[in-house]
Amino acid sequence: MEAPRLYSTKPVQSLKPTKKIPLEEDTGKASDALPLPLYLTNALFFTLFFSVVYFLLSRWREKIRTSTPLHVVTFSDIIAILSFLASFIYLLGFFGIDFVQSLVFQSSPDVWIAEEEDDEVLLAKEDARKVPCGQALDCSLPPLPPVAPIVTVQKVFDEKPVTVLTEEDEEIIKSVVAGTTPSYSLESKLGDCKRAAAIRREALQRLTGKSLSGLPLDGFDYESILGQCCEMPVGYVQIPVGISGPLLVNGREYSVPMATTEGCLVASTNRGCKAIHLSGGATSVLLKDGMTRAPCVRFGTAKRAADLKLYLEDPDNFETLSVVFNRSSRFGRLQGIKCAIAGKNLYIRFTCSTGDAMGMNMVSKGVQNVLDFLQTDFPDMDVIGISGNYCSDKKPAAVNWIEGRGKSVVCEATIKGDVVRKVLKTSVESLVELNMLKNLTGSAMAGALGGFNAHASNIVAAIYIATGQDPAQNVESSHCITMMEAVNDGKDLHVSVTMPSIEVGTVGGGTQLASQSACLNLLGVKGASKETPGANSRTLATIVASAVLAGELSLMSAIAAGQLVKSHMKYNRSTKDVSKASS
Repeated sequence: MEAPRLYSTKPVQSLKPTKKIPLEEDTGKASDALPLPLYLTNALFFTLFFSVVYFLLSRWREKIRTSTPLHVVTFSDIIAILSFLASFIYLLGFFGIDFVQSLVFQSSPDVWIAEEEDDEVLLAKEDARKVPCGQALDCSLPPLPPVAPIVTVQKVFDEKPVTVLTEEDEEIIKSVVAGTTPSYSLESKLGDCKRAAAIRREALQRLTGKSLSGLPLDGFDYESILGQCCEMPVGYVQIPVGISGPLLVNGREYSVPMATTEGCLVASTNRGCKAIHLSGGATSVLLKDGMTRAPCVRFGTAKRAADLKLYLEDPDNFETLSVVFNRSSRFGRLQGIKCAIAGKNLYIRFTCSTGDAMGMNMVSKGVQNVLDFLQTDFPDMDVIGISGNYCSDKKPAAVNWIEGRGKSVVCEATIKGDVVRKVLKTSVESLVELNMLKNLTGSAMAGALGGFNAHASNIVAAIYIATGQDPAQNVESSHCITMMEAVNDGKDLHVSVTMPSIEVGTVGGGTQLASQSACLNLLGVKGASKETPGANSRTLATIVASAVLAGELSLMSAIAAGQLVKSHMKYNRSTKDVSKASS
């Protein structure tokens, strides 16, 4: 059987009426009788109609009483009769023509179809879409089987030709399938990133025998990810983005974008934002800002390793090392060096500021400069790796929990007792007790490392994906301890989150992509700060911590009130039948 083709060779079918109706033809309406707004015109004729009817009935009653013939009319009677006819015709034309026409006349079956059938056809067309509608995705209707003809005075859909695989593309696909052309080389050979993705996608479908019809290809700028975000693309995954807020922190309001497929998460965080806002807002403070990298070096003896440790930690040598390190970047500035020794092996943890970038590449270049410089005085030093896991990147580690990595932030708010009861649907006492037994005692019983919270990683991951951060760094960025206590004689709730290793940036990596850049722009932290280097990334870190505070507050309240299971069953359960999904 012939393998499925990537593109259809037929143009998209458009909706066309069987009988053409000029779109420009202006059909007159009764409401066009006067150059007035529609509601004034209707009010005028309604008033005229009932006033004239009342006048004529009164006149006829008077004539009967005085034995005056009814056909004897005065000038005022004539005016009243004409006004009655005019208002009656208007009201009949505005309200009654379609009704009378539907009773008296039979529409031609070749031209008109009942409105209900129109709706069913349009709904059928919407449901027949094979590609879900997403951001920057062309959602034009795909080819459909023949349906009953529809006549409409609305603008018909324009026909859009679909890209067709050429003979040259077919030959390249066959060579990729055969293994003669490496899939990773398509972009460089073709010079067209989207065409390369389409060819790679079709080759993959033929090799695996599996369809990728549900994975969008069109509507994405593949040039923007070349050499920096993703290799060998075959499409892109759509993740819905919800908005929580306004989140009031440090006197400013933010609408927080969250990319997630977990029901209730955005709604719950939004409730927490409301509670914080009604209580006067949150205060978020940046404690530390420094990215780390820790290479591992080895010597012939432990003494030589200790010699280097003492040299690096000597304050007299720090200035020299800083000059060497800082050559790597305009923004990278060495802040400190911390060493840990294990026998003959030495782990050197460099910490530096990185401006508005997350800074992993920046600090790595500076570290390499220092290692090259140290080879002069320590020629017996063997560099095992630029990263020795003492950094520690993308792994839960006590060094990050204690020393911090990236941005260290603490965020607090005092929630009024009335807000706790009316918005969060629980009590101050219940929240304090639950936090103690769950987030503190329960996490300690589990041997948690930096996990003394309810679900900080939920909010961190959602914001990271929406704003183009590295999702894998959610591991250490979600280190958080949530504290709650009753204040003001037990009436109000003081809640705080302390997060020592939030790793974010507003330049580089995925932050440059259109969708992620738009989310950063929504927060007002897109790109590098022109006034103060690093200000945007620091602001983003405080927003992340504040959003975590909102999420912690709402989820803990739901658990305290016994609403967690009920809300998830309502909002996080799909009603779709996925058994018919194509394999």
